[in-house]
Amino acid sequence: MSKQTVTWSGYDFTVYPPSTTWNDVGGLYIFSGTNHQGKWVAYYIGKAESFQTRLPSHERWNDAVRLGATHIHAMTVSTESERQRIEAELIHNFQPQLNTQLR
Repeated sequence: MSKQTVTWSGYDFTVYPPSTTWNDVGGLYIFSGTNHQGKWVAYYIGKAESFQTRLPSHERWNDAVRLGATHIHAMTVSTESERQRIEAELIHNFQPQLNTQLR
């Protein structure tokens, strides 16, 4: 079974259930769910040096679930500078409700 991918501003993210066992790799993630039209909505966008240490107990996940998040979209990005650049771009483009610092 192939993984579903979603493109956000030209970047391909893989869709994962929240129960995923994460690898020790860095990248970007989006807490998301679908709206009544079936389109993905970003509730929170973040970056991590390690998905394995960042995502399992993320402080914003429960807030995102209350808004409608059902999945985590993740993309591996190896360098911190690229993660920062892409994170800022995505937050600017999608204005997630739970991202208040980089808007």
